[in-house]
Amino acid sequence: MPSAPPDGDVARFTADLTHLTGAQPGRLALAISGGPDSLALLLLTHAAGFHCAAATVDHGLRAEGTQEAAFVGTICAKLGVAHSILTLGAPDKGNLSDWARDARYDALAQWMDGGNFAYLLTAHHADDQLETMIMRLNRGSGVAGLSGIRAKRGNVARPLLGWRKTELMALVAACGVDAVDDATNRDDRFDRARLRKELARADWLDPLAATHSASALAEAEEALIWTAKAYENRRVGEQGGTISFDPKGLPRELVRRIILSCLRRIIPGVEPRSDAIDRLIFALERGQTVTLAGVKCTGGAFWLFSLAPLRKTF
Repeated sequence: MPSAPPDGDVARFTADLTHLTGAQPGRLALAISGGPDSLALLLLTHAAGFHCAAATVDHGLRAEGTQEAAFVGTICAKLGVAHSILTLGAPDKGNLSDWARDARYDALAQWMDGGNFAYLLTAHHADDQLETMIMRLNRGSGVAGLSGIRAKRGNVARPLLGWRKTELMALVAACGVDAVDDATNRDDRFDRARLRKELARADWLDPLAATHSASALAEAEEALIWTAKAYENRRVGEQGGTISFDPKGLPRELVRRIILSCLRRIIPGVEPRSDAIDRLIFALERGQTVTLAGVKCTGGAFWLFSLAPLRKTF
């Protein structure tokens, strides 16, 4: 039977969680892999007395995955926490990390359906946040991307973003639990694993400071979304399937966001690259007509957006 975490850690976790979910969050779904981060989440949630159930996703990518899922089930049984093992199908072609993340969240969402869960808790922490911000900075991300891992998005909450990985490892060890050691976290085939090794040597970087910056950027992103929507309501009109937008005097970032909204009003779900949006703005500012993502875009005093005609084939 694992020992209970120290009272101070439980009180800190309770404050962090209720800040995101409220004092009475309802039944909580926990994503538990068996690593020290997620085991700390399990131990803290249980010790704090929240009503919860746990699930472990077996991605089918490692032979050890089945044993690790069973190990988590054993810990949950000792704590009296219901536990499910979710098995994924074969991975899609393409980026393996992206597939694993998307498939994992899809599986967890299906498991939560009908389970009367209020929130899904994941064990992302401050070191994860720093890694994410650096990776996105290296890809040239804007404000939204540099907001990093959100503390709360929809019904997903991450109460450990203010905790260091070393703190979570020490907590799990103090509770007498030997956490799973996933070798893929050190596999140089993956960008995050290589970055993690470099950051281990850069002890002057402060993950908690990165978490504060990510939180500030997330608030800035919310302000930009709100402002863009307010200007869209005033400056965008629609008639006969054509959307018109008056961009005069608006900052470029707001123009970029409103254009994307106009494109999606014509073709829902389109996701053009940011550099394509920049080229579109350049063309519209010069009064040109171009097609992007199936939408005909025309410059002038007002910018017009309509469904592009189908190309004839012979």
